[in-house]
Amino acid sequence: MSDTPFGFGLPPEEPENGDEGKKKDQQGGGGQGPFGFGLPGAGGPGADNPLAAMFGSMNPNDLGAAFQQLGQMLSYEGGPVNWDMAKQIARQTVAQGTSDGTKDASVGPAERLAVEEAVRLADLWLDDATSLPSGAGSALAWSRAEWVEATLPVWKELVDPVAERVGAAMGDVLPEEMQAMAGPLIGMMRSMGGAMFGTQIGQAVGVLAGEVVGSSDIGLPLGPAGKAALLPLNIESFGKDLSVPQEEVRLYLALREAAHQRLFAHVPWLRSHLFGAVEGYARGIKVDTAKLEDVVGQFDPQNPEELQQALQQGMFQPEDTPEQKAALARLETALALVEGWVDAVVHSAAKPRLSSADALRETLRRRRATGGPAEQTFATLIGLQLRPRRLRDASRLWASLTDARGVDGRDGLWAHPDMLPTASDLDDPDGFVHREHLDFSELDKMLGEAASGTATEKPNLKKGDDSEDTDKGDGTE
Repeated sequence: MSDTPFGFGLPPEEPENGDEGKKKDQQGGGGQGPFGFGLPGAGGPGADNPLAAMFGSMNPNDLGAAFQQLGQMLSYEGGPVNWDMAKQIARQTVAQGTSDGTKDASVGPAERLAVEEAVRLADLWLDDATSLPSGAGSALAWSRAEWVEATLPVWKELVDPVAERVGAAMGDVLPEEMQAMAGPLIGMMRSMGGAMFGTQIGQAVGVLAGEVVGSSDIGLPLGPAGKAALLPLNIESFGKDLSVPQEEVRLYLALREAAHQRLFAHVPWLRSHLFGAVEGYARGIKVDTAKLEDVVGQFDPQNPEELQQALQQGMFQPEDTPEQKAALARLETALALVEGWVDAVVHSAAKPRLSSADALRETLRRRRATGGPAEQTFATLIGLQLRPRRLRDASRLWASLTDARGVDGRDGLWAHPDMLPTASDLDDPDGFVHREHLDFSELDKMLGEAASGTATEKPNLKKGDDSEDTDKGDGTE
């Protein structure tokens, strides 16, 4: 065990031979930062540890600030994820820029005006393609940092259920006779777990902020309700190699954002349906306790990156039960139906008006199908890929419904979750399209009338009721 504070290694001392020693140390890959965390770009131990994002820009000799930051990490007593740290890391990741060298920048007045005009025109075009009215009360142009700030509350809803399971498992893997004695260790490990999750989530959100073009790219309503939001900087990067005028790219993406807003604004049960499907799937995730036991049994404060590596490798496996398979099918189908409807509606609105509609549609389909590195990080962290695997099947089904029943008949299926197609319906779209469906609005009306009729008749069923006596005209009270 090291005799340095908390077992963490101190920064390397100044080399005896001055500048030559510094150069030699750099060439040898010795880029160790405070507490043994590797610095970004260094080849030393822990160089790939995301916690380097916390210390990488710091003067290695500034031990006071480093100890303070480490103390904050270990003293965290909140929920399963340290969201303050997640926000900090996400903002730092955004500030570093994307792999192509693009740095985040504030949105100027001209860009905001262009986004507002694009969303306004998109809403006009969508009026002919869907019976759902506009759902965007305002149009926003976000920087990447603004996207991080606006979407973190929703990521919290997505990640906390799984992270909670890990936090509980960290204490449960110790033998009972050790748990009483290991209270401080368990508390420290849970704090570390919250910090590790916060770091990983923060990095993933920060990377994703450099990829997304709006508030609804992953099929979930990540932004505030009623606010259509686009990221001008990312739209420019997205359309750079497409040989399509920037105005058309912006307008097509505005159509998608406005279509998502209509759907989530006017289908009140949809948001809770999607998030309920995510939570239902998360409840069936089990922690690989064997792997976690190995980590806990060998946990050494000198090597806090062990816990980080376990999270990076993934400790979550879906339970192989009918309930878990059904939860996954519900989630995948729900995501596919949302994205498929948006794809079909946007194509209907854009095809007659934009010469690049087909090319942009195919580009976005491939983009959603493959996903980016940030989505892979979330798959590792929560055991779930937020991608609609059956987007094309769902889009074809919605298009067929439009041909067979018209726009009103197609959109009417969103009136109730039980009216939507299922996973098996995506296998047989023709069978679903031509099947007779119960009109739930009429059913609700019938039930309401029946309840009202029962209420008016109910007094006549009571013995000694005043109104009944009055009808008899016997004059009794």
